Amino acid sequence: MTRSFHRNSILVLATDILAVALSWYFSHLLRFNFDIPTAQFQTLIRLLPLIIGIKILALLLFDLYQGMWRYTSLMDLFNIIKAGSLGSAIVILMTLFVHGFSGVSRAVFIIDWGLTFLLISGIRLAIRMYFWLGAGDESTSLNWKRFVPFFERKGRTAKRLLIIGAGDYGEKIYREIRDNPRLGYRVAGFIDDDPEKTDLKIHGISVLGNTGDIQAIAARVKADEILIAISSVTSQRMRALVTHCNEMGIPSKTVPGMGELINGKVSVKAIRDVSYRDLLGREPVMLDEVKIGEYLKGKRVLVTGAGGSIGSELCRQVCRYNPERIILFERAESPLYDIELELKEAFPYIHVIPKLADILDLRQLDKAFEDERPQVLFHAAAYKHVPMLELQPWEAVTNNIHGTQNIIKKAREFRVEQFVFVSTDKAVRPTNVMGASKRVAEILIQAQNGCGLTDTRFLTVRFGNVLGSVGSVVPLFKKQIEKGGPVTVTHPDVTRYFMTIPEACQLILQAGAMGNGGEIFILDMGTPINITDMARDLIRLSGFEPEEDIEIRYTGLRPGEKLKEELITDGEGIVPTSHQKIMVLQGLPCDIDVLNGEVDRLFKLAVDQDGEGIKRGLKAILPEYRTTVTHQP
Repeated sequence: MTRSFHRNSILVLATDILAVALSWYFSHLLRFNFDIPTAQFQTLIRLLPLIIGIKILALLLFDLYQGMWRYTSLMDLFNIIKAGSLGSAIVILMTLFVHGFSGVSRAVFIIDWGLTFLLISGIRLAIRMYFWLGAGDESTSLNWKRFVPFFERKGRTAKRLLIIGAGDYGEKIYREIRDNPRLGYRVAGFIDDDPEKTDLKIHGISVLGNTGDIQAIAARVKADEILIAISSVTSQRMRALVTHCNEMGIPSKTVPGMGELINGKVSVKAIRDVSYRDLLGREPVMLDEVKIGEYLKGKRVLVTGAGGSIGSELCRQVCRYNPERIILFERAESPLYDIELELKEAFPYIHVIPKLADILDLRQLDKAFEDERPQVLFHAAAYKHVPMLELQPWEAVTNNIHGTQNIIKKAREFRVEQFVFVSTDKAVRPTNVMGASKRVAEILIQAQNGCGLTDTRFLTVRFGNVLGSVGSVVPLFKKQIEKGGPVTVTHPDVTRYFMTIPEACQLILQAGAMGNGGEIFILDMGTPINITDMARDLIRLSGFEPEEDIEIRYTGLRPGEKLKEELITDGEGIVPTSHQKIMVLQGLPCDIDVLNGEVDRLFKLAVDQDGEGIKRGLKAILPEYRTTVTHQP
């Protein structure tokens, strides 16, 4: 009540005072059949200032003069009901104690309560209708097309959109399209497989049938585009829907699942073309929000590799849990700037601190840890390109092992509470330098708690490929398709585990909430995907037929590549956890003295750029490390 009123609030306040007075007067008229006795009329006048004062104070108490009335919602109507009920209750009690209901009709109070709600809410709904009809913006006349759809002149540029999914997603998308003609869409109808919804209407738009009749329905309504607006859909169903759209020659779009929506709200801005991750059909991740919040909320969180695919998504997901600040540690200038800008716009209440620095520079690490004192650390910075590191193994040793050792040192020195290391399935029985370097880093991480070196909880999270990450196969295939092919696959039988970037990052946060220190958490990657099948799906998504329009060419496995990836290595025992998509592996015995000696030798070989020496050094640490035998298709 101490807030300053907007000038429009004064006008609405004056209108509300008039509405309260009228409701009090008309309640007497209705009670006494439009013939108010003189004594009752005198009581009406005597109580009127009290009625107005109490009810306006109740409206103020529920913040009904702080909103924007052009956006009046159901919540505002509920607040009006609560304010009116409170005001009426106070009036009745005061009348009871002061007058004892002498000369006052009890029915008047009930009628007054109903009239007050109708008049107060009616004023606000009229304001919203005014703006909805278009007279509140830059236009000079009311947009009666919205009020009387029969007279609407269908714009030539508006695309007729058929929405698959008559649930919350579809309804929210429709409302945005309806309220914003500039989007250039006109919803022609809904489709839903729930038979109870057929022939029902959502905001006046009919549910025309189920997906089995999609071709006939699309032809009948002359649909220009189809939007798949289902919150969770299986890969088989998505494939079937996309196939139907391709057969009809109608472009299909979709709305991301909840895992991709950082703020949890679906909108027209989220609409995008159907991509391969939609065909993957992975179930939404169920998170223990309370546990994650316990170790992130109000904390100082540092993410290394913050500009990368995994690092940037980790930053987005972390910010959902309201840390005190998030420190973005990244050596690439442009990605760092991009993620900083995005986070500041999406989470203005969180202190976002960019650090243009390198994990190999101890002075930069010292400065960052001294200034920010992080409590939780996610280490996602790494070189991951297998063929590139096979040619230059010293870079894998320097960045993936030495860089990780630097971060470990600073985390221990500055007493970080929790350290989560992002690893890879290529660390399991590695056949390439990249995987071997990540496995050595895993052992360094495990040793911190396994050998009792620190109170900081050091955890490792291991998973396979993520769709759309930098250097992954999907962007490569898309570029090859855009050029007209061929799409190059290393081997007809090569398979890989895949998950989406948001899913991987959500499970990383969940694993971080479960660890006590020293564990390796492994994410359930589902069923391995044949890369040839993936190439065919991407070609079809692009509107072509594999082998007919776009050739698939086999090139043979590259140095360091496997036919199939694994997630568990020899000596590791798998144990289930409380989360169905996360398992934990038992660590190996502590052998830090031997490991450190071998790692130091690796660093010297890296300085000399001795590739063969590095591979022999990795073999000394990791007996399971094997060089790849190339498989020709």
